[in-house]
Amino acid sequence: MRSIAAGLAASVRAGARIAAATLVEARDGLPAPLGTTMSIDARGGIGGNIGAGCHEAEIVDAALAVLNGAPERVLDFVLDDDLLDGSVCGARLRVALWLPRAEHLPMLDAIADGSATATIAVAGHRITVAAKRPLAVVGATDLAAELTRFARAMDFSVTLIDPRPPFTERVRHPDAERILVAWPDAVLPSLLDERTPLVVLSHDVKIDLPAIRAALATATPYIGLLGSRRAQRARREMLAREGFGSGDLQRISGPAGLDLGALTSAQTALSILAEMLAVVNGRGAAPLRALDGSIHRDPVLR
Repeated sequence: MRSIAAGLAASVRAGARIAAATLVEARDGLPAPLGTTMSIDARGGIGGNIGAGCHEAEIVDAALAVLNGAPERVLDFVLDDDLLDGSVCGARLRVALWLPRAEHLPMLDAIADGSATATIAVAGHRITVAAKRPLAVVGATDLAAELTRFARAMDFSVTLIDPRPPFTERVRHPDAERILVAWPDAVLPSLLDERTPLVVLSHDVKIDLPAIRAALATATPYIGLLGSRRAQRARREMLAREGFGSGDLQRISGPAGLDLGALTSAQTALSILAEMLAVVNGRGAAPLRALDGSIHRDPVLR
């Protein structure tokens, strides 16, 4: 969504002809968040998707017609067409087709930036687009670089913290929103709140413990701690001797991550982020096939 908004804004500034298709209403299912937008250029090139499946070809055709002089319009779809495998979705979608113009630039720039809540206003609809979710990561390791890359794609704004300057060079961590060369206990109290999870990847007790101590004094919804079971026991014993109770220690997710059989840094990052996302969204991380009810329930954390 943010890259699409940025691309639309760039096209407007360049004077290029481009259309947008925005999901403005959904009932009986939510294949994508409201406000999700596709871009369609004059050549038929597509950016993004809105979860309309086979109907997206119709959206592209209608958008090309708008680019060629047809009026902006709203399309309604019911995703109940039998597919080749006989499955159906059932969602009812309303999609607005519109032409981005100079007056839309503040809106598009705000969405692309993601540092604050923004509003999409098209076809008589006003849709709130949440700011990026904040995430704090302690330890500027190679694993942190992989985790930050995935987290950025998941619409997190990552603040990376490490007191060791050689580890924090920007070239090592291009996907971090901010890099702070600081001890974690000096900055985490002002960063962590009920919307901001924490992942501690330093694997160094001199950095781990100050980070955990600081986190336990906040309302952060997730405290992930890298390390073996032996290292986890040692960290917990140290914290217990300092007076932290069992309730405090139970807040620490360590070893961090789900049991995915992860071996590489990228796989480990995926494992940790999967657990973190489940926790902050109030889910149990069970296989979807084992659950009943809607797949796309509203997340807890926005």
